[in-house]
Amino acid sequence: MKNPWEEIPLTDYENHMKLDSVMQSQAMNEMMKGQFNTYPISTVAILGIAGGNGLEHIQKSKFEKVYGIDVNASYLKEVIHRYPELNGVLECKHINLIDSTDKLPKADMVIANLLIEYIGYECFQKAIQCVNPRYISCIIQINVEDNWVSDSPYLHVFDGLEQVHHQIEEKALEKAMLEIDYHTIRTVEYMLPNGKKLVQIDFEK
Repeated sequence: MKNPWEEIPLTDYENHMKLDSVMQSQAMNEMMKGQFNTYPISTVAILGIAGGNGLEHIQKSKFEKVYGIDVNASYLKEVIHRYPELNGVLECKHINLIDSTDKLPKADMVIANLLIEYIGYECFQKAIQCVNPRYISCIIQINVEDNWVSDSPYLHVFDGLEQVHHQIEEKALEKAMLEIDYHTIRTVEYMLPNGKKLVQIDFEK
């Protein structure tokens, strides 16, 4: 079965995420600046990189390697096109995390923003064990209402995601990470305009 993310045009996804009523793109960009700069790391694997939002915060002097991982090959081509200044540091890898976690590279840190919702706790645990990072930083979306996709003109582009979506809870994620020896070290909340909030949870091994 094809992953529904392979069918979603990047322009539709990004236009939805940056709507004034959604504001997730802008919020995540700000949060990613902190994700890249808080810990003593030189390699990072970004799982579910999409179009590369936040990569402008990468300092080439700090990072030896930035791995961009995504299930959609066209997203990765666009990332490379958008960030030519990261040539030599940025390496994009086309990997389906559901069945190919063994292809993941080793890195000091894993960043997984709005990704665990689409692979589930167990698959995320496997991915982490393959990368074996010292730090993990994830952003999850907490929904005040039942609708996990915000209303927008692009709403029906996301219809296929119903089959792979998991509702992620903060405490359950912390428990899943503790099972593989990662302890929570930091939590940051970012309120969104439509009643949802983004929660960043960082872990250390």
